[in-house]
Amino acid sequence: AMRAHPASAAVQEQACSALSNITFGASVQGDACAQAAVAAGVLPLVVAAMRAHTASADMQEQACWTLYTLTAGADVQRDARAQVAVDADALPLVVAAMRAYPANADV
Repeated sequence: AMRAHPASAAVQEQACSALSNITFGASVQGDACAQAAVAAGVLPLVVAAMRAHTASADMQEQACWTLYTLTAGADVQRDARAQVAVDADALPLVVAAMRAYPANADV
């Protein structure tokens, strides 16, 4: 859906929400899902959605949460997933979202 509908903030937001739900949790299952999602190439898609939809606080919120669930965890691949996010330039976009929506504690 993220690849098919990049111009739709609503689709991007819902896709991020689904990814977060699938990959959330400090468990073997959550870590494995996060690893599989990153291996499938979702991090650049989340970053692209953040770039494309800066005017949507809800989309930015979901994307930040998705970045968290994809890069957190207790497994040995956690650092590698975080590096993929850094390499995709996610950090400047997270900072930009925080600056754009300072009253939104969820961003």
